[in-house]
Amino acid sequence: MIDYIRGNIAELNPAYVVLETGGIGYMINISLTTYDKLSRLAAGDSALLYIHEAIREDAHLLYGFADKREREAFLLLISVSGVGPNTARMILSSLNTDEFSQAIASEAVASLKAVKGVGAKTAQRIIVDLKDKIKPADNTLLNHTGVSAGQAFDEALAALVMLGFPQQASQKTLKSLFSSHPELTAEQAIKQALKMM
Repeated sequence: MIDYIRGNIAELNPAYVVLETGGIGYMINISLTTYDKLSRLAAGDSALLYIHEAIREDAHLLYGFADKREREAFLLLISVSGVGPNTARMILSSLNTDEFSQAIASEAVASLKAVKGVGAKTAQRIIVDLKDKIKPADNTLLNHTGVSAGQAFDEALAALVMLGFPQQASQKTLKSLFSSHPELTAEQAIKQALKMM
């Protein structure tokens, strides 16, 4: 089992990062929360991600997290019947670890239901299964780096397409968001778009 990978950032976008270590580039799926933290680093900088390996017959996938709390939340989510790694990653892209903990503690079904691919039954099952396993923490605000609206739009669009959404629908949603809120970061835009699509 891989616990963590430390390497230099060879490629970074909102859906995955490539960390190069020992001459090998590891493609690691990430949430938007982890992307936000990594985006503060420059290409070639060293980064450490805590890893979850998903080994299937047809693929060997790596999921990376900027901190152990996010990985723990991910592992708890995928332990819930009907919640796979991509749904868990989508939830942790829409809600950071503190927001997720608060949603479970306060039984906020609507917060979980707002995530693409999570219906009312799944949201209720997540809350029932995890209520005793998660303690709420104080919410912490992330500092966003200033990025131009055009770059934020492109990054958000690339992420939505990589997450499996049609390009045309993604563009339409993002154009609507950026026309009314040009100050949005890529992460904020993706979170809003996930609730709208």
